[in-house]
Amino acid sequence: MKVGSGARGVEGDSSGGDGVETAPPAKRRRVAAPAAGVGGSRRVQAEASPLQRLFQACRAVFRGPGTVPAPAEVDLLCSMLDRMKPEDVGLSASQEFFTNRDDPEGTPLIKNTTIYECENFTMVIFFLPRNAIIPLHDHPGMTVFSKLLIGALHIRSYDWVDPEPASSGGSSSSDQLRLAKRVVNGFFTAPCDTSVLYPTTGGNLHRFRAVAPCAILDIIGPPYSTEDGRDCTYYAAIPFSRHSTKNGDGATTDLTGVDEEGHPLSWLKETIPRQLRMRKIRYGGPAISDE
Repeated sequence: MKVGSGARGVEGDSSGGDGVETAPPAKRRRVAAPAAGVGGSRRVQAEASPLQRLFQACRAVFRGPGTVPAPAEVDLLCSMLDRMKPEDVGLSASQEFFTNRDDPEGTPLIKNTTIYECENFTMVIFFLPRNAIIPLHDHPGMTVFSKLLIGALHIRSYDWVDPEPASSGGSSSSDQLRLAKRVVNGFFTAPCDTSVLYPTTGGNLHRFRAVAPCAILDIIGPPYSTEDGRDCTYYAAIPFSRHSTKNGDGATTDLTGVDEEGHPLSWLKETIPRQLRMRKIRYGGPAISDE
């Protein structure tokens, strides 16, 4: 999910005047590391916060566009994220945003705050009020770690089956369908294991729906970049039975609606979300050092 302005069909607002109460403004995002005297480097390392250690691991794991973390590196980040607590980023489940169970009027406003961003990776927290939805969207060539810190969430994720779109009769890319398999479809309540979208497995698409007010820590590497071909595209899922196609022999494909591993199949079509409101706010949690 692209943060800030620029994502197609998304309301962008970088003002922090009515930012979510859980992320109060901070004077600065990063701080310099303490000067190291004799044994200073060991002292700084021993006193590093969980967020600082996570940042240092991300800096080592994400080596830039065109690279993919090794399985052992994925396991390392998952292990660190699994141990992350709301307090590690300045949050608490007792804050008003998370205890409010009232349904918002109209389209819920989703807020996000960037902890750190560089050309190799970004660390972002998303705040979803009850019933808020981040529509199905992709992460081309990106590895995505999502850690639910607070709340309850329904996650649905897909991987591509067909490498190329199938025509639905239209001429534009938005009229084309691509076959995908649903690999995750379930409810998660914090604390829970970290969810990972890995670029070698397929499409890297997912959809979030907040069952209760949520805070989600996302680590994305590399970040979205329109200039480098990593733009955010949204999709609508169409039941498999509503569209048939033919294989290379001209025969119609099997319409059972599942693949050989039992994953349900759907057709995905590019769309522009009309009911998505998102606002970027300033990060006010514990600072990290990039030195």
